[in-house]
Amino acid sequence: MSALPAGLAAAIAAQLERRPRKALAESAQRLSESYRARKPTTDAIRDETDALAYALTRMPATHAAVAAALERLAEEQPDFAPKSLLDVGCGLGAAAYAATAVWPGIGPVEMVDRSRAFLTLAGTLAAGSGVSPVAGATVTTADITRLPGTVEKADLVVLAYALTEIADADLAPLADALWARTDAALVLVEPGTPRDHERLMRLRACLIERGAAILAPCPHARPCPLAPPDWCHFSVRLPRSREHKLLKGADAPFEDEKFSYLVAARAGVGAAARILAPARRGKAGLTLKLCETRGIREIFLPKRDKARYEENRRKDWGDALAALPGDAE
Repeated sequence: MSALPAGLAAAIAAQLERRPRKALAESAQRLSESYRARKPTTDAIRDETDALAYALTRMPATHAAVAAALERLAEEQPDFAPKSLLDVGCGLGAAAYAATAVWPGIGPVEMVDRSRAFLTLAGTLAAGSGVSPVAGATVTTADITRLPGTVEKADLVVLAYALTEIADADLAPLADALWARTDAALVLVEPGTPRDHERLMRLRACLIERGAAILAPCPHARPCPLAPPDWCHFSVRLPRSREHKLLKGADAPFEDEKFSYLVAARAGVGAAARILAPARRGKAGLTLKLCETRGIREIFLPKRDKARYEENRRKDWGDALAALPGDAE
């Protein structure tokens, strides 16, 4: 399971000392209601207590989803080694922690958000986490739909769980602003809902028009072949802390976060195909739902075809295929 970095988890735990749990629970409830109503997170983040409630209840899932997307990028593009990071709509820095874990060589980090409560706690957590690139980050207070000219370009630009709060009219201008600051790769990660996937596809079209190469999850630059009610999304499992369970009234020791994502780059080639659903395994073989250049299709790999079956039997939802295994006989 995908957990927060140990240093960050310890820094959050340190902030809990002598904190009234009732106030945190009330903040967590407001956050949950705001999230379900698709209201701006900043409306519910009024002070440090609200920001800490977010750190306990929402940051772990955001971090896990971003980490999953970035780990796939690193796995599928092994030559990509970003030296700088711009975390737009950073919140408490979930994307920055994920990126510096995947690429420890990242140097300058800039974090941008309009919430002073978020940025204040982000600085406190970074200082206590021991993650030097994040602790030394440049912090910019700004609305992400109006990024100031002082925001620097970076090899890797990440925007996570922020598009969902942006008005439709601001999507295309934001795509331009993000792409203009991207030296190598732009990664967008959003909740795994039909609405958020559709909005990602709008930005995808904008980025393709501007010459971007789409590296993931799409294996092509054509319009998305999925038709409603189907949509492209993935899942990552993460552990729940004791405090998380208490604040959310949850019993399960883990949660599954559904997310959608997009990787656009200045250069590069994506995989031949992507698995879009959990693999179906049976006595006779393996069935995979693929997105590929020709569209969506299912393939069956029988166990009797030992070479193809062994090559792909460990593949599952979200994995890329470097080459198509072909159709079963």
